[in-house]
Amino acid sequence: MVHLGEAIARYHELFEGAGYRDLAWAEALQERMRDERLTESGRLLAPVLRPQFISRKQLDRLTDAAQRISAIAGQVAEFALASPALLNRLKLLPAEKMLAADAPGGSRFPVMSRLETLAENGSVSVLGLDGCNPAALACSERIADLFLELPIVKEFKRGKYRLSKPGGSTGLQAAIQEAWKKFGGRGQPHVAIIESEGDSAGSDAARQLLLSTGNSTRLVSPDQLTYEGRKLRAGDFAIDVALRCVSTRDLLIRFGLSHPLFAASRDGAVCLVNSFRSEIVRRRAMFELLTDEAIGARLATADRKLIRAVVPWTRVVFRRKTAYEDRQVDLLEFIAGNREKLVLRPNEDMGGEAVFTGAAMTQPAWERVIRTALQSPYVVQETALRAREPFPVYQYGEFQMREVEVSVHPGLLNGRVQGASAALQMPSATGSSLIGTAPVLLLENLDAESKTPSRRS
Repeated sequence: MVHLGEAIARYHELFEGAGYRDLAWAEALQERMRDERLTESGRLLAPVLRPQFISRKQLDRLTDAAQRISAIAGQVAEFALASPALLNRLKLLPAEKMLAADAPGGSRFPVMSRLETLAENGSVSVLGLDGCNPAALACSERIADLFLELPIVKEFKRGKYRLSKPGGSTGLQAAIQEAWKKFGGRGQPHVAIIESEGDSAGSDAARQLLLSTGNSTRLVSPDQLTYEGRKLRAGDFAIDVALRCVSTRDLLIRFGLSHPLFAASRDGAVCLVNSFRSEIVRRRAMFELLTDEAIGARLATADRKLIRAVVPWTRVVFRRKTAYEDRQVDLLEFIAGNREKLVLRPNEDMGGEAVFTGAAMTQPAWERVIRTALQSPYVVQETALRAREPFPVYQYGEFQMREVEVSVHPGLLNGRVQGASAALQMPSATGSSLIGTAPVLLLENLDAESKTPSRRS
């Protein structure tokens, strides 16, 4: 059995060794990240000096919960598509609802997704579901590769532990091919990676991966696209599969409903990954539907049991009565009176909107943010227990051991877990702040393996 606390303590002890007190190796790591543009808005994605370790037992439970909740969310999304009343509860824009309804069916949505989870001891909590793009997947895997090459990681493993990536972007080509076949395509498709920010490191890494597996692939910005004669193009490049790294809302704001990608998707002329239907599951309001007992009654008994075990009670914030533990409550009064066990989150992760943890705030501050939540779509969730853990953070040339909250974000391709990253946050009275990400690596104990009898014996 792997004792993660013991392994983390052993890793941290290495910082005191002669080879690692001088942080030139950390500077070299971060310089490589900058060279490979593993940054966002000029800041390193992973300003940390150790991976987030996960045990085999944790990974198995996390994988099972993530894959099953993803499938259940897809089923509930189908309920919402068939019911205007349920679809309205997700707080989509009118154009987003129309695009979701018009999108061709028949393929899993989303093909690429990512869950926000807590995996502590033997428990798993699933807090959110979002669309994931190939750039994020490729960046996460590249950061894991860089850490596995570090001398300090190699010394930590020596003779005692095995570290490995739990899946990775190698499944990307298979997921695209599966989506292409379900779309009705044959052979190797021409793939466009569509993003607003141009040639990013992650998108280029995804492009190189797809090129290596035989796909003709280009990076394309939305303003390069044209649609004529039922064919989506970027210049002379005819597009069969469009990997969408730009949100529906951004496309609507910048181009309106006349954009060629909307028309090609509506006509079923391009295999869109992720389809515009994925907007349904990427809103946190989906978790209100998952934890609504009336909707749960339409699900299998095993699915309802799993939801109760791993999905926290969630409600969209507005003035109303709602159910909580078999009783009716006034939602705003309930939120105000139960600050210590609740968290307020934006319905959609668009950047710039804070997450407010009630236990980290004073009562007057909490009541102020409730009023803020009424102005923009927010959800309230019961707080899953988050233990803080020490993490070596290296920013602006300064090393600190910081107590942070860690969530694990498994990435799924066609509903199957293919890799994970971790998010490090520091809660405060003004809202949680994201420090950065860390690679997630599977930690296995070689000593325990050596004592396990061979299957041949």
